[in-house]
Amino acid sequence: MVTTAKFAETRDVLQNISWQTFKAMLADMGCERNKRLAYDNGIVEIMTPLMPHENSNRLIEGFVLVLCEEFGLEVKSAGSLTMTRDDLERGAEPDSSYYIQNEFLVRNKENIDLNTDPPPDLVLEVEYSRSKIDKLALYASMGVPEFWRYNGNVLRIYALNNGQYSQSDRSPTFAPVLVTEIPRFIQESKKVGQIAVTRAFRTWVRQQISTAGQ
Repeated sequence: MVTTAKFAETRDVLQNISWQTFKAMLADMGCERNKRLAYDNGIVEIMTPLMPHENSNRLIEGFVLVLCEEFGLEVKSAGSLTMTRDDLERGAEPDSSYYIQNEFLVRNKENIDLNTDPPPDLVLEVEYSRSKIDKLALYASMGVPEFWRYNGNVLRIYALNNGQYSQSDRSPTFAPVLVTEIPRFIQESKKVGQIAVTRAFRTWVRQQISTAGQ
């Protein structure tokens, strides 16, 4: 086992683990846990979020919900959905995941199976420390249309095109709004608080939408 630690999260890495063992680990650990697991090519990464990690995750989730509301889009927040594909022998539990375009397909589902259900339309990974697993390749293989990656300073947006991600300045889902500006609102929350910054973010989103429509 290899362990790396940052002030925002810890990452434990297990190597030479079979897919069947990984699936057994998921079953044994259950759903009531704060650790998030990922698997690819025999490597298991166990990430334990600490306060800065979770705070950033929750703030961004609030901003995503504001964006959906202002764009008139329905959304199903799937949280740290356990995403496994037996045919790919790959698995991940993002910090947050959202069904937006395909929300109506999973609206009334209590359990989502990626072997039959579509993947989330948007997933978020907060990574203050570098993951040992190539999340771009992992989520691309699962067909996730949009992937957001926040490292504590920069929010990078990736859009899936022809089976591969390309970095984009704008979100395909919220194109009129420059969502890469979200980190400054996260920093502002440390001064004014979560409710105040969410209110400011909503005002800013409306301005962005209005400007784009002119």
